[in-house]
Amino acid sequence: MLRHQLATLPEAIALAELTRGRSDVDDAARDARIEVADLTDEQKRADADVEQVKARRVRDQSMIDSGSIGDPKALQRMLGELESLQRRISDLEDVELDVMERLEAAQNELDSRIAALAKIDSEAAALEAARAEKSAELAAKVEDVTAERIAAAVGMPEDLMALYEKLRVAKGGVGAAALRRKECEGCRISINASDLAVIAAKPVDEVVRCEECDRILVRTNESGI
Repeated sequence: MLRHQLATLPEAIALAELTRGRSDVDDAARDARIEVADLTDEQKRADADVEQVKARRVRDQSMIDSGSIGDPKALQRMLGELESLQRRISDLEDVELDVMERLEAAQNELDSRIAALAKIDSEAAALEAARAEKSAELAAKVEDVTAERIAAAVGMPEDLMALYEKLRVAKGGVGAAALRRKECEGCRISINASDLAVIAAKPVDEVVRCEECDRILVRTNESGI
């Protein structure tokens, strides 16, 4: 009974939903981390490619500037190569810029997922604290009720207590219910006039059972009989 009450606490339900939702966000964050790592490696390669071609361009330009190339045809080829290198650098820088933009977007996505996880964890901690507090209150109430039930059972016939315990187990923790305003509070079914008349005619110490749910009926001043 207590376990069922704990599971149905609003905080427990919200915590379970939050935990399920966190799994999805955590998966998305993991994917974002992988993408960031892959794009980071790709950017390093793009940077290296650009630097390699730039270094070659600087070398060729230095040779031209130094006047070490005396052959006009060789000089013409070198100038053509410089133009080709410049176009290559431009293309590689476009690739580099594209990778940087994709990496920035992936990093923003990862940051967003990490922030969402932090928020979920904060909410979960608050819910867990509230759930623990209510759980302690329920446990204390159960202890009080158990103590009252034990005290009330003192002097009760053994066969009646055995019947009550059997019904309590079978009926979800409620083996007896009050008959109030012509209604069984165990199953919430109204009892017709003829059955009420039968119950009213029985001695006060005779065990009466509900025809619908089979629980022990406890007659009260508000029974309506």
